[in-house]
Amino acid sequence: MNKPLLALLALLFLGVNVFAATPTMRVDYYHTGDASQEIFSLDRISIEPLPWPGDPQQAIDSSNLGKYFFEVRDAKTKELLYSRGFASIYGEWETTDEAKTVKRTFQESLRFPAPTAPVNIVLKKRDPKNAFVDIWTTTIDPADQFIDRSKPVAPAPLISIQKTGDPETKVDFLILGDGYTAAEAGKFEADAKRLTEVLFSTSPFKENRRSFNVWGLCPPAAESGISRPSTGIYRDSPIGATYDAFGSERYVLTFDNHALRRAAQFAPYEFIEVLVNGRTYGGGGIFNLYSTVASDNAFANYVFVHEFGHHFAGLADEYYTSSVAYAPSADRVEPWEPNVTALLDVGTLKWRNLVNETPIPTPWNKEAFETYSGEIQKRRAQLRKDRRPEEEMEALFKEELAHEQKMFAAEKYFGKVGAFEGAMYEARGYYRPEVDCIMFSRTDHFCKVCRAALERIIKMYSRS
Repeated sequence: MNKPLLALLALLFLGVNVFAATPTMRVDYYHTGDASQEIFSLDRISIEPLPWPGDPQQAIDSSNLGKYFFEVRDAKTKELLYSRGFASIYGEWETTDEAKTVKRTFQESLRFPAPTAPVNIVLKKRDPKNAFVDIWTTTIDPADQFIDRSKPVAPAPLISIQKTGDPETKVDFLILGDGYTAAEAGKFEADAKRLTEVLFSTSPFKENRRSFNVWGLCPPAAESGISRPSTGIYRDSPIGATYDAFGSERYVLTFDNHALRRAAQFAPYEFIEVLVNGRTYGGGGIFNLYSTVASDNAFANYVFVHEFGHHFAGLADEYYTSSVAYAPSADRVEPWEPNVTALLDVGTLKWRNLVNETPIPTPWNKEAFETYSGEIQKRRAQLRKDRRPEEEMEALFKEELAHEQKMFAAEKYFGKVGAFEGAMYEARGYYRPEVDCIMFSRTDHFCKVCRAALERIIKMYSRS
């Protein structure tokens, strides 16, 4: 046997990919508009430093999730090469009162396997009936000399928190630190590993742990912590995360998509958690964009898993008594999110296969819950207004959780799948699958419908 062939066999035995991997292409663009108009403009196209981490056998998205959806089609043959559904910060912002009077611009990105011939990128959005319609198309020639092929330097070492296989056969989850100084790098790693264990102690992630790779990366911050404008705190953190997104004191987002992508590109990833170095309760999650959590709050475990549910599987918020930044919807159409329904037709309930002799809609002690929750919200708002120590807010949440768990355990249909009115920030007209779930309260488990939705996405991104 000749030496070149022996060398090739040795590399294959060691698990080294000796063939050229597909590069990762990223299209950065600007999304501008208001509640009635939106405009798209191309920013730049880049080839990221690492190869495409996704499974080539799972290039087409059939999940029907997301407010937006994009396709990559061969420009000549129109063959569909890649597609994904997603949600966006703009998509949330356009439902706020500000969007009725102000135009704003947001940075967004699309990532996909780099094509070898010109392609059309087709961006779609749901219309008022929740059907996808084309809203923007642009053509990309991979031979274009202005595609950025530079080799930037990584802002921090990549940490392998859990590696169970090749990226293309696993769900690749990146935990990205923000607000950690260089001296706090060890704290970031400990925080990331702690929350990784929290995720994999929760079903269905617990049963599917081997389907995930988990990575950590933490660009060093000049100052510890992130911005919290409502209290006069401002930080130039590397990822740009901030509290008070859209005026909601607990909502943590980064509006700096460029900073997010510049850091994340040094890890194989499909999903991102921005882990912020902070004590104050907060987090956020947007489907197929990222989720966030403050690391040191007593309820960080809950926020981490809850917000990851939004990001990973497009799960909707099932609670409806907390204040939010969004205006209520004017029309009742069936939501695209898998865990809520407008119940327009009982016979076609989307989780009908999980209902077993439970009345639809399902009665529950709704008025008593709303009365109690209303008082909690008043106390919560007063604590923030008075800028009381975080320990007092945590104590209130613990009191609330204990009361709710006792209340829900006494429900006739506790633990049963049905259609319980109250979801998606509205007391009437939307229904959730069970009386309680981590998408509804600060409990520690997903309902059966949410677990099924999460399992579907795990299978979409992994082969084991």
